[in-house]
Amino acid sequence: MKNSVVKGALGALAVAGIAMIAKKAVQRKRFVKGIFEEYGIKEKSPFGLADKIREMDENQYQELREKFKKEFASRCHRRFDKKENIVEA
Repeated sequence: MKNSVVKGALGALAVAGIAMIAKKAVQRKRFVKGIFEEYGIKEKSPFGLADKIREMDENQYQELREKFKKEFASRCHRRFDKKENIVEA
């Protein structure tokens, strides 16, 4: 009895994890699609994005870079950064 309960719990946990990963992938795909539409990039590939970046001036590039940084930044270390700021104060 215990073994089947553990298997069921692990199965449910696995399904929940896969759902969370799929949701994040869809969000990121939507973000990248929005970037392509916003900047008028017709070729939906990394090469099309690279070509557009070569055409940009410095301000546009920095704006695009910040958008990508914000979307794809790791959220693992944010908790630790806040603790360090509190200790320094």
